[in-house]
Amino acid sequence: MKTQVSNLYASYPKFLLSVDCIVFGFKENKLFCLLIKRNFEPEIGKWSLVGGFLNENENLNQCASRVVFDLTGLDKIYLEQLETYSEINRDWADRVVSVSYFALINLELFEMPSNTNYTAKWFEINEIPELIFDHNKMINNSLQNIRSKIGKFPIAFSLLSERFSLPKLQNVYEAILSESLDKRNFRKNMLASGLIKKLEEKDKTSSKKGAYLYSFNQ
Repeated sequence: MKTQVSNLYASYPKFLLSVDCIVFGFKENKLFCLLIKRNFEPEIGKWSLVGGFLNENENLNQCASRVVFDLTGLDKIYLEQLETYSEINRDWADRVVSVSYFALINLELFEMPSNTNYTAKWFEINEIPELIFDHNKMINNSLQNIRSKIGKFPIAFSLLSERFSLPKLQNVYEAILSESLDKRNFRKNMLASGLIKKLEEKDKTSSKKGAYLYSFNQ
């Protein structure tokens, strides 16, 4: 029966479907993006996003999680579908429609596993090289998307440890927004948002007085 039904679409063109994952990382008050140096065609030897083709036995979300896990070893991270790229000639090797995803991870809690099949490197967000196809556009679009959401949704907390200071939280926001924020207004807005809970502990790494630590209010 399945064969008979599939014949209904036999006259329609077939396309390749892929995912491209924009993996952002935060460390030392800077925002980074994970890229791989391709050791396969097309565009061998050039830098690209983390990507792969959809398998027959998975949906897009599963494919994106698999691709990120295969490269980074990370599982159950914040991963969100963004846009679909379907320009006819975006990939000169074949007609490929790509769905972009982004992930946010805390690099202070992450160690890149060794793998001899590819070269992966973290690039500071303002030092991204020229990438293949439309991958630079994907990064720029994802940054705009995150910046538009950061004031409404708690996505920035994916880049922090379970306990953090308000200056550390402000550093995350400033790295994503690529601009300086007023310390007093930021503190006031965060405390009023209900997103964070004040703890009794203090971070005294920067001063003897220390700064109170907070946690994300689930």
